[in-house]
Formats: sequence, C-alpha cells, structure tokens
Amino acid sequence: MASNHEEGGSDSSNKKKQQPAKRKPVFIKVDQLKPGTTGHTLIANVLSSNTVLNKGRTTPPSLRPTLIAECLIGDETGTIIFTARNEQVDLMKTGTTVILRNAKIDMFKGSMRLAVDKWGRIEVTEPAKFTVKEDNNLSLVEYELVNVVEE
Repeated sequence: MASNHEEGGSDSSNKKKQQPAKRKPVFIKVDQLKPGTTGHTLIANVLSSNTVLNKGRTTPPSLRPTLIAECLIGDETGTIIFTARNEQVDLMKTGTTVILRNAKIDMFKGSMRLAVDKWGRIEVTEPAKFTVKEDNNLSLVEYELVNVVEE
C-alpha cells in the first residue's frame, strides 16, 4: 500500500528533494526579551558563571551526572541570567562571547532566566566590541502571573 502512495506523482517526490530555504537569523538585544517567549538569537558576553548544582550519579551508570550553572550574560542593552546545563557549562566561561540560537525564556520564582534546550545551540565566537550595560539586569525584575477572566 505504501508503494502506491509514494508513486502518486512526481509532485510529492519534488517536495522531498527540495529543502526550504534557511532563514537568516534575526538577532535581538537583551532588553527585548519578554516572559514566555522562545526562538531568540542573540550575541552576549559571559560576565560570571556559578555552579549551582553538581549531582554526580554512580548508580545506574547509564544516567549522566547533572551539572547546572547560572551565568550572568549581557550586551550593550542589559544583562540576564542564563541557565547552563551539562555540556553548556563548559562553553559559558567568564569573559567569552557566545551566540545563543533558539534560546527561550524560562520563569524561575517570578523572574526571567534565559535557557537553550536541545533544539537550540550555543556557539563561542570572537570577542564582541560592545561594553555590557550591567545596571539593567532583567532577571531582577519580578513578574506576577495574572489570570484575566473574559466576560
């Protein structure tokens, strides 16, 4: 049955061969980040990195150890806390410049945290030519979830 479906026409086989054109990334600044948003691409300097969880698992051996670090990153518009997990911690060294692709905003105790999950990517790049605006930390702003009832 599956072979009949695939032979249905050359139109479907052309779609498989042609991949969609890749979009150019739209780089945003730290001060443009909003709660609950995803898909951000930005360039930032790593100001500090503090390990907050280092759980080594010995049994069962198939489970990897968990390593989490909170890194203060920023650009010329502000700073935010980035939550680095496992292999990401090694990339987020103090003083490096990184490109975060497909980053998302997680809410932790009412404040914003930036994170890159398995669908995103962290790349170390050449040092940026901007100075970080350290007095605008978006992670210090506390948000409150308000449910709006429509009538």
